[in-house]
Amino acid sequence: MFEVTLTVALLLILAAFLAGIIDSIAGGGGLITVPALLLAGLPPVQALGTNKVQGAFGAGTAALAYARRGHVDLRSQTIPALLAAAAAFAGSQLVPLIPTDSFRLILPVILIGVALFFALKPGLSDADRHQRLAPALFTATFVPAIAFYDGLIGPGTGSFFMIGFVLLSGYGVLKGTAHTKLLNFASNIGSVMAFALIGAPLWKLGLAMGAAQIAGAHLGSHMAMKNGARLIRPLLTVTSTAMALRLIWQML
Repeated sequence: MFEVTLTVALLLILAAFLAGIIDSIAGGGGLITVPALLLAGLPPVQALGTNKVQGAFGAGTAALAYARRGHVDLRSQTIPALLAAAAAFAGSQLVPLIPTDSFRLILPVILIGVALFFALKPGLSDADRHQRLAPALFTATFVPAIAFYDGLIGPGTGSFFMIGFVLLSGYGVLKGTAHTKLLNFASNIGSVMAFALIGAPLWKLGLAMGAAQIAGAHLGSHMAMKNGARLIRPLLTVTSTAMALRLIWQML
């Protein structure tokens, strides 16, 4: 069984804390934790499984923080959350069966498009906008599609949920972030269940990093609620661009 030294474990816990801050505001915390886990020597499947464990704590903490301030109604989001968990579970189950290389080729282009949207779209603020898709249709189509992608591939899930909530549901940037964190939490739980079936996560490490994620997400979510779109928009632009560049680097 793979084991980490105390020094490496402490560095991973620090990485989780920083990721919790970033992820609770704009998503993209996996840009820190996944490479850190791989550099620590974890095999890829264990790294992904352990990352889902620790990430669930951060997303859950952020979702609760936003809910307490009235930015998301947890009861009304029960069905979307359950659909997200089920879809992510299915996606993670199919990881060994579905080739994803072709999709990864176009993913950087999509992420750069997301970054440009949040950087250049005029009028994006914390105020709600025109709704383009009915809530029931959004829940039945967009939510499970992105959650399935999260379980199968992963990078950019938070950005994709955000653009859906802002562009299709008409949510303001802060409200969109709050709902994104709830569905991120649900999809992480679904993926964790799938990875657990094959014994992938390192539970002790994942839980230790999860504790740091809680602290980071608590800090980050309060920063987001204090500053709103002024903080979330530029950070979304940066994290989406960084994910695109990382994927390009991996392909090269």
